[in-house]
Amino acid sequence: MIEPELRRRLAPVLDLLAADPASLSSIRDPEEAWRVHVADSLSGLELAGSPARLADIGSGGGFPGLALAAALPDTRVDLIESVGRKCEFIERAAAAAGLANARVVCARAEEWAARAAPEGGREAYEVATARAVGRLATLAELASPLLVRAGRLVAWKGRRDPAEEAELERAGPRVAMVAREVRWVGPYAGSRHRHLHLLAKSGPTPAELPRRPGMAKKRPLGAR
Repeated sequence: MIEPELRRRLAPVLDLLAADPASLSSIRDPEEAWRVHVADSLSGLELAGSPARLADIGSGGGFPGLALAAALPDTRVDLIESVGRKCEFIERAAAAAGLANARVVCARAEEWAARAAPEGGREAYEVATARAVGRLATLAELASPLLVRAGRLVAWKGRRDPAEEAELERAGPRVAMVAREVRWVGPYAGSRHRHLHLLAKSGPTPAELPRRPGMAKKRPLGAR
């Protein structure tokens, strides 16, 4: 159940998404969009907690970042997205919803993590989120240099994949990230087997991170 105040705040975002000519989402039915985008995003709220700063990696059409910004008005939410048209949409959506605590970072996560705070995002966030972005080992590598020590990553995934989780375990020591919890949160239209993976930063940022943009996806450190 989505609280009425959150519905009021996020309605302009879904209106823009439905009308967007760039088709950032294939969902056009309003009620389906509430479930696919908003309810799914809010399923990670408990694991995310109430951090001072949160980084949403690969924000795409703005979820889960915009939904979390609406639910956590005291949290600074940086939505990191490298595609210009998506950045422009997220900026318009945040403005329409009056989300003053949401900021678009139009850059690759690796580029943002290479720059020291406050001008950049290196070790600047207590929590990172990622929804439908990539494999767990890739997400762990992208999140690690963005997170403070003991920071957390919440990753939205579908059906559990033992091979993918083993890849994460192998990569863990090299990216200073460790799996803490996997939580089933039920079916959503975007994923019939939605699971949330909670990872924690287990030490200082490894000197080799971030690698060059794209390397985390092309050559995951946990791959055999």
